[in-house]
Amino acid sequence: MKRDLSLKERHKRVSLATSDNFFFLLDAIAEQQVPTLTQLGDIESSYQSIAEFLAARQEFESLITQIHPHGSRELGTMVRPWGQSREGFDIDVIARLDQSASERYGDVRGPARLLAHFHAAFDDYANAHGLEVKKWNRCVTLIYSGGMCADIAPVIDSPLLSSPYGETHGIIPDRGVAHYKSTNPLGYAKFFRETASIAATFYAMEAFAADSVHKADIIPLRNPDEVFAPLLCRIVQVLKLHRNVRFGPQDGEQDLKPSSAFITTLAAHAYAQHAPEVHVSPLDLLFDIVATMPSKFRSEETATGATWFLPNPAAPASNLAEDMNDPARQAAFYAWVEKFTEDIDEILQAVEQRAGIEVVIQRVEAAFGNKSADAARKALLKRQEAARNAGRASFFTSTAAPLIVKSRPHNFYGI
Repeated sequence: MKRDLSLKERHKRVSLATSDNFFFLLDAIAEQQVPTLTQLGDIESSYQSIAEFLAARQEFESLITQIHPHGSRELGTMVRPWGQSREGFDIDVIARLDQSASERYGDVRGPARLLAHFHAAFDDYANAHGLEVKKWNRCVTLIYSGGMCADIAPVIDSPLLSSPYGETHGIIPDRGVAHYKSTNPLGYAKFFRETASIAATFYAMEAFAADSVHKADIIPLRNPDEVFAPLLCRIVQVLKLHRNVRFGPQDGEQDLKPSSAFITTLAAHAYAQHAPEVHVSPLDLLFDIVATMPSKFRSEETATGATWFLPNPAAPASNLAEDMNDPARQAAFYAWVEKFTEDIDEILQAVEQRAGIEVVIQRVEAAFGNKSADAARKALLKRQEAARNAGRASFFTSTAAPLIVKSRPHNFYGI
């Protein structure tokens, strides 16, 4: 049974200026998540090296058709690893195999054999390049000296032409269940880009002062490229960052955090619903999305509790809520959604009340971690210095300022 969180009704209204300043902070935090030029070079070098290595392996001769990124790098929703010990990025790579691979690996022992060949290949690769390798049920992880980790999984083409995005559908071996599972990384990326390209519309209006009902000033919004350019990506990044801080390192305890795929898909569905609606500001759209996310999966009551279903938009047989079917994880998800709203409100009130940069930064750190707080502090101090040098002072009007602004189409091609 779904909870009625009523989150949108509970959050405190703030001025348009506060909303704009909040998204300035989000931009600064999100930019801190982008790889440096050196890290980008390392990522591209890793892709190229892995592709050439797999193409030359005898056991995969003529089977490997493509090596491509997927996950947050492809979607533009990357976040840095949580904690102080690592500076590298976690990246996801798919080794795409032609349909003919099913002839070699399609029997009952095929999934285990494909994974065994895959694991053996990357043992050789790791030894040749001085890397650490870890083996999992669906992939291998290469751990580089600079802190970067690459998860690489084999996927055999298995088109489902009757389904949306079905031309890139595939099957992935799963050692844990000894068979193949439905997947479609390329199709999911297309779904996400199409959703993110939905233009959001905002009715930017300050509250009327009680004695100025008939007066109105137009308040110019910042450049749409600055405010709205990867809006859905920004929202997903913020959700994932807060999730990482909220759940933190587990240290042997049960890991209750919702997966990135689960969060991203819920946010995308909620964005598709609410983006066409007229909102006062991007902030109101954010609150609408968060409040709606818990309604975007299906829940069925059973004798042992609730079972959640969230079909992969590009691979309907894949349940992205599969890992959430545990009472503790479900309760933790609802608590996290509420906590997210509370923490955002704390930041907004500090901005609205002009409590000072350090108070704002303290609340950013509590919600998004110390690296995000450092990025926000640098951005705020830089903007403050620029305003001081230009002789500008901030001010707020008390009169209403209605303005309809159609955001520009989004184009997201990864990082």
